Amino acid sequence: MKKLLSLIILTFFGCTLFAQTANTVATPSSSKPKLVIGIVIDQMRYDYIFRYWNKFGNNGFKRLVNDGFFCKNTTFNYMPTYTAPGHAAIYTGTTPSVNGIIANDWYDKETEKHKYCVSDNTVNGVGTNGIEGKRSPANLLTTTITDELRISSNMKSKVIGIALKDRSAILPAGHTANAAYWYDGASGNFISSTYYMNELPLWLINFNKKELPKKYLSQPWNTLLPIDQYTESLPDDNNYEALAKGETKPVFPHKLPELMEKNGGLNLIRNTPFGNSLTKDLAIETIINEQLGKSSATDFLTISFSSPDHIGHLYGPNSVEQEDDYLRLDNDLAELFKFIETFVGKNNALVFLTADHAAPEVPAYLSDLKIPSGYVKEKAMVDALKKYLTKNYQDTLVLSYSNQQVFLDHKTIKEKKLVLQDVQNDVASFLQDMPEVAEVVTANTLNENQFTQGARYMMQNGFNAKRSGDVLVNYLPAYVDYSPKGTTHGSPYSYDTHVPLIFYGWNIKKGSSTEQVNITDIAATLAMMLNVQFPNGCTGKPIDFIAH
Repeated sequence: MKKLLSLIILTFFGCTLFAQTANTVATPSSSKPKLVIGIVIDQMRYDYIFRYWNKFGNNGFKRLVNDGFFCKNTTFNYMPTYTAPGHAAIYTGTTPSVNGIIANDWYDKETEKHKYCVSDNTVNGVGTNGIEGKRSPANLLTTTITDELRISSNMKSKVIGIALKDRSAILPAGHTANAAYWYDGASGNFISSTYYMNELPLWLINFNKKELPKKYLSQPWNTLLPIDQYTESLPDDNNYEALAKGETKPVFPHKLPELMEKNGGLNLIRNTPFGNSLTKDLAIETIINEQLGKSSATDFLTISFSSPDHIGHLYGPNSVEQEDDYLRLDNDLAELFKFIETFVGKNNALVFLTADHAAPEVPAYLSDLKIPSGYVKEKAMVDALKKYLTKNYQDTLVLSYSNQQVFLDHKTIKEKKLVLQDVQNDVASFLQDMPEVAEVVTANTLNENQFTQGARYMMQNGFNAKRSGDVLVNYLPAYVDYSPKGTTHGSPYSYDTHVPLIFYGWNIKKGSSTEQVNITDIAATLAMMLNVQFPNGCTGKPIDFIAH
């Protein structure tokens, strides 16, 4: 009897203990950050952090690396690596094949015209009467992590996107954002569209009245440090940098007040580090006036620093201009982080920083180093293709060649009773023989196969069956369709796909990892941390060592 009683008591307490343990494990944490800040730097190579490390201060990039978690092996898993697809992939957690943002602009098969990624003729500008205001996220086919945060909070969370570039403000903020603000170079103001609001908030009107772009451009762009200290870059006067209109050499100081008239007026700020400073100023003003991080719901501010891309295109990754840009951006980040920690507290803010793409070396520079590289003459290549098709089919059959994709004339192919697949294969075979081409793949091949690695895997992830072309082309490494001055991006190679990713702040442990992370994993990771649904097209996976 005593044994039976003991067994009953043990069983009772054991079950009670199990129930308590189970409840402890099963109860989700209600703790969330007050504010999430997503920072995307346009055209940031992974190696910049280490190249400029000794010149960075302690409170910008170094603060993120030393006190946050650095995912060192973060890569894009599709091509083309452009600005719009990059921002879309980060926030939707999926590739262009699903979210539909296949490029910054693309040939629209329905209208037979080129479409800009965030163009929307159903809306009007707010703060402008120009076409720059007719913008919205309507062309984005899936939700974003910012959308899911809004939905999960019953629309109580505030989401705002800011950037100099419209696409870099709009796509991260998603479909349900409270606002997105971008820069109008004609007026020097930040604007929006009727997709979000009917008039600009008073605080932004007052911010625009400060005329900060004019103030920033009223001074020459000199180097932050003595120029002889820029030992990580090529000499200031070299043969691989483009010229601003009105300059005879691409060297410091850049006399901005004198250059404005011939270089787009107030739009010139995009090509200077002061574009980053202006964006930082707006970020701080947005947080203060919208009281982000001060309510019971988690708020989300998306920030994109666009100037590094403009500067990289002009001067290249080894220029003193780009180094100075990053040293000044480091100071801007330090100011932003200090403000955030004062306003909402380090432990209440979750920050992540990454890039929408990286960039290759200037091919002309590589050629001088005897490294295989060069330039693709796309017009000549397409003219040769059209001549070939005219000879064989009595018609060029090509409607467009853009973003390294051939769009064929399906209507004419049908009228001529040709087999589309045969024409695609013929085009692919012709282009494959071009000396600058590495690989060509047809839409039919991508539709009927599943690739798991290599360039075809990247091309497939960038291929949207309804929006993409009939034949996709990948050039050889270090071959670009660009001028011999400055650089561009878009390839599936590591110089374009390897970017930094650092998490910092709320619930982030210090550390780093070299495990491979896809750029599409960011949104899935944030969803787990915020206890919200994955974006509805998400193909990424949570990063284990972040979303613990």
